[in-house]
Amino acid sequence: MCGIHGIYRFDGQRVEPATISAMGRVTQHRGPDDEGWHIEPAQQRCAIGMRRLSIIDLAGGHQPISNADDTTWIVCNGEVYNFRELRAELQQRGVRFKTGSDTEVMLHLYDQLGDEFVHRLDGMFNFALWDARRRRLLIGRDHLGVKPLYVHHTRERLAFATEAKALLALPDVTPQLNREALADYLHLGYVAAPHSMFRGIAKLPPATMLSIEDGQVKQWRYWRLPSRQDHTLSASQWVERTRAALDAAVHRQMVSDVPIGAFLSGGVDSSAVVGFMAKHSEAPIRTYAIGFDGGEAEQLYNELPYARQVSQLFKTEHHEIVVKPDVVGLLPRLLWHMDEPVADSAFVTTYLVSEFARRDVTVILSGVGGDELFGGYRRYLGEHYAAKFGRLPSWARDLMVRASQGLPVDRHSQLLNKLRLARGFLESASLSPDERYRRYLQVLGQDHVAELLKGAAAPTDALAAAFASAGDGDALNRMFAVDAETQLPDDLLMLTDKMSMAVSLECRVPLLDKALVEMAASIPQQHKVPGTQLKHLMKQALSDMLPREILYRAKRGFGTPMGAWLKHELAPVLARLLGADVVRARGLFEPRVVSRLVADHQANRMDGTDVLISLMNLEIWSRIYLDRRSHEDVTAELKSFLAR
Repeated sequence: MCGIHGIYRFDGQRVEPATISAMGRVTQHRGPDDEGWHIEPAQQRCAIGMRRLSIIDLAGGHQPISNADDTTWIVCNGEVYNFRELRAELQQRGVRFKTGSDTEVMLHLYDQLGDEFVHRLDGMFNFALWDARRRRLLIGRDHLGVKPLYVHHTRERLAFATEAKALLALPDVTPQLNREALADYLHLGYVAAPHSMFRGIAKLPPATMLSIEDGQVKQWRYWRLPSRQDHTLSASQWVERTRAALDAAVHRQMVSDVPIGAFLSGGVDSSAVVGFMAKHSEAPIRTYAIGFDGGEAEQLYNELPYARQVSQLFKTEHHEIVVKPDVVGLLPRLLWHMDEPVADSAFVTTYLVSEFARRDVTVILSGVGGDELFGGYRRYLGEHYAAKFGRLPSWARDLMVRASQGLPVDRHSQLLNKLRLARGFLESASLSPDERYRRYLQVLGQDHVAELLKGAAAPTDALAAAFASAGDGDALNRMFAVDAETQLPDDLLMLTDKMSMAVSLECRVPLLDKALVEMAASIPQQHKVPGTQLKHLMKQALSDMLPREILYRAKRGFGTPMGAWLKHELAPVLARLLGADVVRARGLFEPRVVSRLVADHQANRMDGTDVLISLMNLEIWSRIYLDRRSHEDVTAELKSFLAR
């Protein structure tokens, strides 16, 4: 695990070692153990570099790695889980290895197969490869986008890096807001690839490679999620296949030469990961859980009793932490690490539990992805309930929709959260399936985004593009395809990567193993989620491993009670960051609209948690990156707001 970076110059200028080194220093947190770079010696127009966190072949895995005659060089961030099988296959072909690392396997596989080598890889990665024979640079990103990769392309040169902040270390790159991405950010709560929040800096989409050869830049998609379902298997056969695939995926991702552990919330996904890890480990698995100290809102997010139950079941070496986080002290530093603002408060929780786990382990396994693969979100039931709702008389439907508009809502109260969900469904029940799903996913409606924005901003509409490429599968698998193009890589996986690597912790996501994902995408909807039974197939596959109280307990997201904090502890900070004078000076939004959003949230007329987080985080991010202030300086300023 590490961070990679590099430069290719089109203008004939040399790449200076000091420039490559400066890019690496910015991301030292990703790789505190080692650094290295290679500058092609002939014209010195291309350089690739890395910062290394040692996981496999601790002594011999220094990067960049070259082949026997130094004609191919590679740097890689991530892990290839099937590297031992690939290594044995290459050795049978006569390939000799200098190291025991998975990165060298990628190098020789490229020498044997060319660009097709990526189809043999099972892992999470981004890489840069210099082919001296063809004077060609090749960079790429893994199938699901677990590892991020940013690109800055001008007439003079192309630069790339695992984190955007490494590109900002270049002397000709000035951080500027990407207004084209702003509307999508407000709409979804994150910036979807290929855009980023920085003008001129793009994200390479998942399953994408980019090459430069003879001065020509080419970019292509090498893999897509299967869009057809297999209707030849029975429900019991799918149960058996699912259990076997889950078992194999977790086992594959346990390979490590350093201590390994698992996040454990007591939910279905993390409990399944821990259960299969325990099956394949002679020593107790180290598990890590987080809970919140406080009132009703905090208790809604406290899953420690369930995590303890699972820990006792599998006899893990369990560690837990109860926190009342210093959010004001955390947000500026974490948003600096994130590179881009997000509206998902899970980045705070992910950082805290990662920091806690890093005291003992270097590698952690997470349950991210299970809800997308096997249908765990309430939004996947929209079609089912919409069909029932559509059978009611029109006057009854109209009456229910009008009545719902006056309901108080608050996700941090059990009763008001149910009213929030009911209101959200009724307001979207008459829409088309695609637009209904958009309503469930959105942070702020597109009409409200237009009202909020000050000045023109061309919307990019990542969801529309994802729906257009989602294929012709059944409704549930189309929704998963949309998630896999948008929220999964650009929200959940991005925050998982950035927050774990902020503390030099490698986080693996076995439920997004390529073979498991391809299998899950081929399972028909009626087996995954029959009727209203979310995650039915996965629960059936785990029925003899996990108790019913774990399998069928109410779902709770891995976030924070941020909405409640914005009404109480963080209210002074919110008032200052989103005050009319600050909004007017920033010049992005209509101050009256921002004031109305804050007031509606405070009065429970709307659950504005995600909207206000997105606006607050954008302002903090702007102070750090656009105003070019240190995150320590911004933290001190926010603390002064509380003191007053």
